[in-house]
Amino acid sequence: MNGADHILRYANNRGLARAFRAGLDAALRLGADIVVNTDGDNQYCAADIARLIQPVLDGKADMVVGDRDPRNIAHFSRSKRLLQHYGSWVVRTLSGTEVPDTTSGFRALSRDAALQLNVISDFTYTLETLIQAGKKKLPVTHVPVATNAERRASKLFRSSWSYIKRSAATMLRIYAMYEPLKVFSYIGGILVTCGTLIGVRFLYFYATGGGNGHLQSLMATVLLIIVGFQTIMIGLVADLIGSNRSLLEDLLFRLRRMELGEPGNGIETVVREPPRTRAQGGQS
Repeated sequence: MNGADHILRYANNRGLARAFRAGLDAALRLGADIVVNTDGDNQYCAADIARLIQPVLDGKADMVVGDRDPRNIAHFSRSKRLLQHYGSWVVRTLSGTEVPDTTSGFRALSRDAALQLNVISDFTYTLETLIQAGKKKLPVTHVPVATNAERRASKLFRSSWSYIKRSAATMLRIYAMYEPLKVFSYIGGILVTCGTLIGVRFLYFYATGGGNGHLQSLMATVLLIIVGFQTIMIGLVADLIGSNRSLLEDLLFRLRRMELGEPGNGIETVVREPPRTRAQGGQS
């Protein structure tokens, strides 16, 4: 079909993320050294593929994201440009990367990166894989790419509000997976702080002789502080579970390499022989 050698097709719509995951697995089984992903709406220019894969070929990056420069795309509304700008800032903050267009679907992945990324969401892969790559310390970069004129409206989401809700849930889930202690500590810290402030207010009224009418504040103080500390404890447990997740991901990476018949773990090992001494080199 239109020059394609291999076509994957689901009998029904299973979501963008699952389609991406299936395509990634198929490309790896077929022996791809670099996997290029593009959207099906002809938004991106195929001529930019060479530019997209060059950092991978040069060994400078394992993931390359095509930067559309959303601020200058003519068919993007003002609200969509603002959403892209602030949404990308949030993803950059969470992932620790410097990709300006985090929702771009035009990407190149090295084989090792494709083996290490695990897409969990059923909604979209763009945000999740970028945060994962940042947390796994994979080298990520971006290159400018051109876009084609819009042919149809996006079918990924019904409205901007729907996209924001689902994207926020995806970002929170994947970030909490890799930084559980930080997430739960922030939440628990806010609860403890609120409880402490209410407790200080109660003590003020109690010291001035009006504490009898503010017993609800005392109860709220105790409840918030207890829940806050419990939330922090949940973060500690989740952090321990996260250590096991890291081991499982490493095991899955190794199993994938074995399944595809690839020896080693992706790390080049150089063995140097020690210099021979005169006694070692002499005759016995």
